[in-house]
Amino acid sequence: MGRVTDSTRIRTVRVRDGKLYAGRKGDHVAVEEPLDIRLNGQQLSLTMRTPGNDVELIHGFLHAEGLIRDREDVAEARYCDGAVVDAGSGFAQNTYNVMDFTTTRPQLLPQVARAFTTTSACGVCGAESIDAVRQKSRYTLLQSWEADPHVILRAARELSDQQAVFARTGGVHAAALVDLEGNLLVVREDVGRHNAVDKVIGWALLEDRLPLRDCFLLVSSRASFEIVQKACMAGIPLVACVSAASSLAVETAREFGQTLVGFTRAREDGDGRMNLYTHPERLDLSAAEG
Repeated sequence: MGRVTDSTRIRTVRVRDGKLYAGRKGDHVAVEEPLDIRLNGQQLSLTMRTPGNDVELIHGFLHAEGLIRDREDVAEARYCDGAVVDAGSGFAQNTYNVMDFTTTRPQLLPQVARAFTTTSACGVCGAESIDAVRQKSRYTLLQSWEADPHVILRAARELSDQQAVFARTGGVHAAALVDLEGNLLVVREDVGRHNAVDKVIGWALLEDRLPLRDCFLLVSSRASFEIVQKACMAGIPLVACVSAASSLAVETAREFGQTLVGFTRAREDGDGRMNLYTHPERLDLSAAEG
């Protein structure tokens, strides 16, 4: 298992009202390091992430891109070629920032200039981005599916209580898979909101839980196209975020029949508010009125 450091302590100078405040003080910042993703020995992608749960992250990423379908598609996952020589000791140390996945289907070799679906909104139109999801997705989203808004709000409050790295640093996003009773099945944090989503979906893939038709995705950030896209690929009928949604996220969710919830804010009394962007029929609003 590789080194896991999700935060580090530094010295800061604090200023209040334009004046030095209490001198220097220690502070925690979230760790951000590159992860070189290789597929069958060839470089596939480079992402900036918070170290930890790298195997889940890459499983989720590869699934979102349609490169793998289940855990049996991966024969081996290992850290490699990340060693550097320590100037002081002269010994080689692995950075654990390079990981190679070997698939059971050798034909899954990356293209030299691969355009990933999660970044395809750059340089192409929204219709092309949505069409890319349509071509790769294996699952249809269940229509006979209903959630209590209070369950979503309680889950949002519980998620904030489980963000340990955020509590120390204030600098990471969180994602969680939540069942219809409000139980948080898995929570992951990362400096990249898309990485946090890849980690929880990668966890589900490794647990043979796909498609995720019996739960919803909860994220502590805004809902962008890439988050909706990853949820659609995993068969998730509802995505709830604590912030806003982008126009392409709304368009994609509407196209695929996914319920998209924004500004999910819970109060201490268990109630709260939310905005429904698409397909509100999945929420039991009569329960909310009562």
